[in-house]
Amino acid sequence: MRFKGVHHIEFSVLKYDESIMFFDRMFGWLGYKSFWTLDIEYRSTYYMARFPLFHSYIGIQPAKTGEKLKPSEHQTGIHHIALWAKSRKEVDLFYQEFLKKNHIEVTDAPAEYPTYTPGYYAVFFNDPFTGIHFELAYTPFIPSFRSYFRWLNILKGIWKKHPEWENPPWKEAMRKLPSKNEQA
Repeated sequence: MRFKGVHHIEFSVLKYDESIMFFDRMFGWLGYKSFWTLDIEYRSTYYMARFPLFHSYIGIQPAKTGEKLKPSEHQTGIHHIALWAKSRKEVDLFYQEFLKKNHIEVTDAPAEYPTYTPGYYAVFFNDPFTGIHFELAYTPFIPSFRSYFRWLNILKGIWKKHPEWENPPWKEAMRKLPSKNEQA
């Protein structure tokens, strides 16, 4: 099993300078650090939650072509990127103090998503220049008993609607991937 997930992701954005100003404010509000390539070989600005021992980071490069994305249309490509929140309170404060204050398009106001995982709480929004769909999500390390049993009961209700499932949803959803030995 891997210890870490995504190493980094790079977005090509419209209106690069304006986009960087937006992302500087957004990631700055969330406490991220940033660096850029100094235009050595290519131009990109990076944001990371931990520095210098970063885990994963997000890069922003200028787009050469294209038009503003429309995430609601589920076009080919990345649908959205979810950023970790420290707490539900951070999600709510980010919504009130950053998104609303800066008139950022919010597609889904802060809410709990009990079918995702116990205690999952998030807000969804679009960047104003390129239309990249973001989510700021909080998942508790140890969920409360209340949120765990709420999640369990919701999934049991869903299971009742699917008699074709042999196992409960939390088992039915799991997929076995071929290991490197099985692919040899």
